[in-house]
Amino acid sequence: MLTLYYAPGACSMASHIVLEESGEKYEAKKVDLAAGEQRTEAYLKLNPLGRVPVLGLDDGAPLTENTAILPYLGKRFGLWPNDPIGEAKALSLIGFFASSVHPAHAHIGRPERYTADSSAFPGIKEAGLKTFHAHLKQIDDMFAGREWFSDKYSVLDPYGFVFYTWGVRRELPMAELRNYTAFKDRMLKRPAVARVVENEKVKV
Repeated sequence: MLTLYYAPGACSMASHIVLEESGEKYEAKKVDLAAGEQRTEAYLKLNPLGRVPVLGLDDGAPLTENTAILPYLGKRFGLWPNDPIGEAKALSLIGFFASSVHPAHAHIGRPERYTADSSAFPGIKEAGLKTFHAHLKQIDDMFAGREWFSDKYSVLDPYGFVFYTWGVRRELPMAELRNYTAFKDRMLKRPAVARVVENEKVKV
């Protein structure tokens, strides 16, 4: 049985949604980031970086990073492109999410990762917010004339949904991103997505 280590509202929500939609029995273990549970010796054995998500595989071995977890879950549950070009495009998008969109948001919430000079925090946050907003606009453009990131619903969609919720959290004008907002509405109509949003107490 798979085990997901997650934190409410974090990027682990993408895997949480995929597992909830799969219909397969799994265990969800909440990691209290505010209490520093991710820095305990036991958790650092699962992920030395002290971050979520971690996916405990059937044999108990830990798998980390969305760039690995989501393709694995996608192939396991039929939510991943079968053709080489489709897979390459999916990996490209996951790479963009993990290496550009997510780090931009981290500059807003965790400026201490980037400098020890606290006087520089406001500038880092401001730049991060501007870059993050620009990336959300890019995502909005991706949905022009389409329902999902790929030709059909896939693990890419829960990942993209996470960033919409982060835009809401940062009080960005998300309603102006009409394509992205329509996508958010489609996601919320999926029962598993609604359950995870309620479970994690995420504002959308």
